[in-house]
Amino acid sequence: MSNQIPNTEEPHYKHQIRRFTGIIKWLVLGVIVGIIIGAVGAAFFHGIRIVTQFRKAHSFMIFLLPLAGLIIVFLYRLSKEYEDTGTNLVITTISAGDHLPKRKIPLIFIATILTHLCGGSAGRESAALQLGGSIGHNFGELIGLDEDDCKIITMCGMSAAFAALFGTPMAAAFLAMEIEAVGVMYYAALIPCVLSALVSSSLASYLGTVPDVFTVSIVPEFTVDNAVKGSVLAVICALISILFCIVMKKSGELYKKYFKNPYLRIFVGGCLVVLLTLLVGNNNYNGAGMDVIELATKGEAPYPAFALKMLFTAVTMGAGYKGGEIIPALYIGATFGCLYSQIFGFNSALCSAIGMGALFCGITNCPISSLLLCFEMFGYNGMPYFLLTIALSYTFSGYYGVYGSQKIMYSKFHNKYINHKTR
Repeated sequence: MSNQIPNTEEPHYKHQIRRFTGIIKWLVLGVIVGIIIGAVGAAFFHGIRIVTQFRKAHSFMIFLLPLAGLIIVFLYRLSKEYEDTGTNLVITTISAGDHLPKRKIPLIFIATILTHLCGGSAGRESAALQLGGSIGHNFGELIGLDEDDCKIITMCGMSAAFAALFGTPMAAAFLAMEIEAVGVMYYAALIPCVLSALVSSSLASYLGTVPDVFTVSIVPEFTVDNAVKGSVLAVICALISILFCIVMKKSGELYKKYFKNPYLRIFVGGCLVVLLTLLVGNNNYNGAGMDVIELATKGEAPYPAFALKMLFTAVTMGAGYKGGEIIPALYIGATFGCLYSQIFGFNSALCSAIGMGALFCGITNCPISSLLLCFEMFGYNGMPYFLLTIALSYTFSGYYGVYGSQKIMYSKFHNKYINHKTR
């Protein structure tokens, strides 16, 4: 009798059936996550919109920012979130499978609303990534997904939330796959992330959200002279993105060094924002500042706006208020681009778009998402400028990033595996 080892390899048809059922599973889950987070994202969008309108109509709300800060710290301490790492925890969940507590969902929602209601300088997208990631992760655990699948559904949630708030499903789908490990793309999550982003964006739009679109309708011819002007702006904005990352990190460190108590820390931060607002004499640097971004695309933004927004955001976020860094970065890029256009006589809308794309890429280290965001927010007319901008910004921004848990897996300058965290 032969001692031949039997062939235990799975028959090809069984392998294909298993693969097909896996695809069907993610098609269904992608749609479900998109529906859930599309609805939550729309509610979050309208919540931010309503409180922003209320704050603009009632200027006294800025004086309540220190009190709002105390409430935020109280809520986080009450839920035992003593050291909230925000979006960094969501990113770590993708890489290491850390648990995302359910209590994070209402916490970040309420804290961001309070920050915007009282005039803190913050965005909303980091809150959206936390909301989406937390909902996706906890939904995955609820239905019994294993650790690897929970990572994918966490990415689905992030894509869905970003798409719901920004109305940019292409960028949202790739951002979640790109953000955790620079140089590595989690293509296994492609179908669910794309589906969840599309469904969420469509549902949120149906529920009344309005995407942030600043179409650049008139684009100068892509000549050598214009390409050089655009390239110089992209490189400067990449360097500004480094400064932004450093300032955001150092502000938090300084607050913690001099104000050990989180209640005192956020109260002092709120008072500083109030003082800064009174000194500048307007509300251009409070909240997200989308109206100022629109002014920048028309060449009408105040000249020092980019520097003041960076200061306001660092003082706000470093103290412990919630929201996000991406919209402030877009604001800084748009307003610096506006200033650059005035100095060099270049198209203001295009310069603002280049500035926004470069800052987004510089702080996130996500070139594919950044390019897609440019296309969705500004249109395809400026394609050669955007392509050049993203390439230059990704390279010149080095290994800095606004998310400390993000890893740079492959060198930006050599074909080399490095596996370093961002600075």
